[in-house]
Amino acid sequence: MVCRKHLILISLALLFFSCGEENQSTQLNKNVSTSDSMQVWIQNGRDVTLPPKIRKEYLQKAYDNASNELNDSLRLSYFAKLSYTYLGLKDSLNFRNSNKKARLLSEERKDSATLADLHWDLGDFYRNSLMKDSAYYEYSQAEQLYTDLKNNFDRGRVLYSMARIQKGIKDYTGAEINLIEAIELFLPLEKNRQLFLSYNLLGTIAKSLKEYEQARTYFAKASEFLNNMPQEELGKYPYTLNNNIGNSYKEQGDYSKAIPYFKKIINTDSLKDKEPASYALTLDNLGYSQYKIGQLKISETNLKEAMEINIQENAVDQVAMSHFHMADFYLAKRDTALALSNAEEALVLARQSNDNDLTLETLKLYPLLDPQNAPAYLKEYLVLNDSLQEEERKIRNKFARIRFETDEFIAENQLLERQRQLWIGIAIGLFLLAVAVLVILSQRAKNRNLRFQQQQQEANQEIFNLMLAQSQKVEEGKQFEQKRISEELHDGILGQMNGIRMVLLGLNKKTDPDAITMRGDAIEKLQGVQEEIRTISHELNDASYQKFHNFIISIEDLLTTICEPANLEFHFNYDESLDWDAISGDIKINLYRIIQESLQNCIKYASANLVEIKMDSTSDIIEVTIKDDGRGFDNKKVKKGIGHKNISSRVGKLNGDWSLVSKPGEGTMVTVKVPYVLKESEMIPQVNGKEKLEQLEKTSS
Repeated sequence: MVCRKHLILISLALLFFSCGEENQSTQLNKNVSTSDSMQVWIQNGRDVTLPPKIRKEYLQKAYDNASNELNDSLRLSYFAKLSYTYLGLKDSLNFRNSNKKARLLSEERKDSATLADLHWDLGDFYRNSLMKDSAYYEYSQAEQLYTDLKNNFDRGRVLYSMARIQKGIKDYTGAEINLIEAIELFLPLEKNRQLFLSYNLLGTIAKSLKEYEQARTYFAKASEFLNNMPQEELGKYPYTLNNNIGNSYKEQGDYSKAIPYFKKIINTDSLKDKEPASYALTLDNLGYSQYKIGQLKISETNLKEAMEINIQENAVDQVAMSHFHMADFYLAKRDTALALSNAEEALVLARQSNDNDLTLETLKLYPLLDPQNAPAYLKEYLVLNDSLQEEERKIRNKFARIRFETDEFIAENQLLERQRQLWIGIAIGLFLLAVAVLVILSQRAKNRNLRFQQQQQEANQEIFNLMLAQSQKVEEGKQFEQKRISEELHDGILGQMNGIRMVLLGLNKKTDPDAITMRGDAIEKLQGVQEEIRTISHELNDASYQKFHNFIISIEDLLTTICEPANLEFHFNYDESLDWDAISGDIKINLYRIIQESLQNCIKYASANLVEIKMDSTSDIIEVTIKDDGRGFDNKKVKKGIGHKNISSRVGKLNGDWSLVSKPGEGTMVTVKVPYVLKESEMIPQVNGKEKLEQLEKTSS
């Protein structure tokens, strides 16, 4: 019996779910379609094979759609992707706008992971714009967030980016500290690429400090991790490493040891065609080293070829370096005119590419090329050198302040955490004190109860009288329950049996297949009556009586079950804004029985062709109207039967009122009004379509 009841509840739940599935599917398809379009637009915006104008048009569509998106989570995802895409496209205006909107949304939603990525993107933007202090600040913000998130991999990558900036302003100590910390994060993760880059940068820092042996130690360590990398990830890294090792010997003045490393790169198959910029850089270093050991002819050939390739590649900084090497080369050959011409080109291009070190080196060369104006060149050198040192000192101070403020922020957070722990301890102490007080008070109350027991003997007679009064109330409860069961049997069971009886009488003498089918249906309805009798018996249990799920579906089933066999057309309307399953079980069961009784009256007495049932609600009243087009009657002359009395009884139990209006030939209208208060919904939980959509969006992202 219990299993059968569970099956019925599951069937009703599936029916309710299927009713709303179509609307949910429509909304889901709409959102998925929008999401797919956004993905396509952003992917096209990142496609480097497309013209920049076309890429920007796709991204503008995505930007406009993201601005109109109502879902905060999706809007944040879109703007974060657009921020990264605009950064790669070097569209500074749209990058700043999308990045700012994404950061504000991340802060509102407390999405630290996305916020850290956005600070990282902004740091890259400032670094590309040569705003080193702003870049360092954004990187430090990202690094702090990754620290809080315990994301060691991304934290190490940001520390590497911070070290690159610090090297550029000659904050070598700070750069080494950040690189060593990054290496400690990468080692347990076995990130060979990041370990190679970190050790390679440590080597270039040591080389800048003229610690050449230490630099080559770092380069050797970088080579170990380079050998552990997959072939497809190597790219230009082998050329970079060999070039750095060669430069360490070249800058040390050991040109003979530098040349093999440069030649190793030059002899790489198809390097000139695949990586012309790397080829030209190495060839220039090779030519300069050959010039320094006296191989002037081949040196001049290599230097000129390197310059031509750099000019073709429009590598302004490398063209400037080639002119500087050529100036030094022609100075050694005592061709002052060519040396001065190349020095002038080197100086112009070095300034144009903001290569301050090369600018200073070129100015140092001028007194040898033009001795008459040596004091002027020396003055310009000193002024530029002093200003660069001052600027670098200011930026290093800014970096120090940023680190100090970050450390101060961390210390403040630690202090707040200690204060929080202190308050938690105080709260626990107060709670234990309160428990102790309650225990003491409870013990005192028990002592008072013991004293009260001594006085109970005097109250025995009064208790006996109360017991008699209670017995009387129990008897009244039994009578009330008997009356309720009588109403259920009359309204539910008797009405259905009358309908079945009428069907069977009409089929009594028929033997055709349709009659056999209808008799089978009547037998199934008899089984339904049997089930309802069982249900009524279970309703004697208060917990069963209080739950009446899927109220609207139950009313629709009732209308179909009663009206269709009697060829009675029905129209059913209800207030869809009200959660009908959230009203109490007493109201639902009694309204159900009232409608059932009224429908039986329409069939038995009214000979109606159409019945209209309407269920409305206000803030505190439910109004049910049952109107038929039957023969009607004079309600002043007709005696009220047990059905009307049962309706009155049910409405009375709900503290409501009802009315019956009828005239001969004009049909009958029953109106019931009962007060209600919504309680927590008893509906069977349904699958949440919105949650399904969010899962799909995360998967597609």
